[in-house]
Amino acid sequence: MAIHPQALVDPAAKLANDVEVGPFTVIGPDVEIGEGTRIMSHVVVKGPTKIGAGNTIYQFSSVGEDCQDKKYAGEPTRLEIGDNNVIRESCTIHRGTVQDSSVTKIGSGNLLMAYVHVAHDCTVGNDCILANGATLAGHVQVDDQVILGGGTMVHQFCKIGPHSMSAGGSIVLRDIPAFVMASGQSASAHGLNTEGLKRRGVSSDTILELKRAYKTIYRKGLKLSDALEELQESAQSNSYVKMLLDSIERSERGIIR
Repeated sequence: MAIHPQALVDPAAKLANDVEVGPFTVIGPDVEIGEGTRIMSHVVVKGPTKIGAGNTIYQFSSVGEDCQDKKYAGEPTRLEIGDNNVIRESCTIHRGTVQDSSVTKIGSGNLLMAYVHVAHDCTVGNDCILANGATLAGHVQVDDQVILGGGTMVHQFCKIGPHSMSAGGSIVLRDIPAFVMASGQSASAHGLNTEGLKRRGVSSDTILELKRAYKTIYRKGLKLSDALEELQESAQSNSYVKMLLDSIERSERGIIR
């Protein structure tokens, strides 16, 4: 274990043998950090927080702090972070609240660029990129392989579907369905993330089916319920179309259109 002599690590914290901790970093009790994780200088980690293996957390980040919710009254809520994430400078990640599930969760393989904020009770999936200054309000759900452009602001309780993407500076007030590209203030739909799908090996036939589904939802002038009904047969034979429909049907705030 390589703990800098100017770091402050509470004796009750549980750190794997090869964890690195930089100078002036403070790690409190009720913190667990897995193998191969590196905590740079001037980081504060509070608990209850569990951080997995192979993560890198850069300087001036605040991880596992009390949430910015006036209802919060010191309850022992949690933060859980998976493996192989990169959390860049000055990110802020807050624990959950008892009014939700009491936990904020970040999966594995994510890149959180500088100044990203993940508020209480958020869930971030796997292999996501949150560019500089992206901000998630409380209770936001971000699914796998999402890209949020720099300065994107997501309203509380919004759901961001898998493989979707927002342009820089977007203000997201409603849910973004799977595979959809969003931009604007407030954000609206601007096509499918076809380049991302190609890079992930999705077949041209599947992408064509998704384009047809997108046109049915966004270009035919149908009521959303009628568009979804029209796509049921396609969803039964194509798992990606089904993923798109599932992300819409779970929406509680309504989707961007």
